[in-house]
Amino acid sequence: MFEEIFGLPAHPLIVHAAVIFIPLLAAGSVVFGVVPRVRTHLGWAVASLAIVAPVAALAAKLSGEAFMERNFGGETPEGPLGAKLDEHMGYADPLLFSALGLGVSALLLVYSSVRLGKTATAILTVVTVVLAVVAGFYTVRAGHTGAVAVWS
Repeated sequence: MFEEIFGLPAHPLIVHAAVIFIPLLAAGSVVFGVVPRVRTHLGWAVASLAIVAPVAALAAKLSGEAFMERNFGGETPEGPLGAKLDEHMGYADPLLFSALGLGVSALLLVYSSVRLGKTATAILTVVTVVLAVVAGFYTVRAGHTGAVAVWS
């Protein structure tokens, strides 16, 4: 399922969704939490991104595994390319889990701003900001190491 899209390898295409949606969720959820006056305008966008971004991260991970299976039989190649791919693949799980955590936190933040009150919203804002930084870090590291593996 995650091997090809219209005859092209799926992973290089799918990763762009994660690279776009995870930072958008990070920025949107931080602004939502920190700037209360924009909450009425950003609520649906943040809630939507909280679902789409983790799904994009999962699709990127699964398509990467299919890409490795197809091109290398599931085994990491020897030499410098193998080292670069190992580093890149090492960011897959942390990125997926941080994006998932950020998604859950962002959904709870949107809910709390409507239903739970200021204390819960303040606590969830802090949690969301931390998770946004973590997810942003792993998005940049995974993207950078993937680009280095391909282009160097």
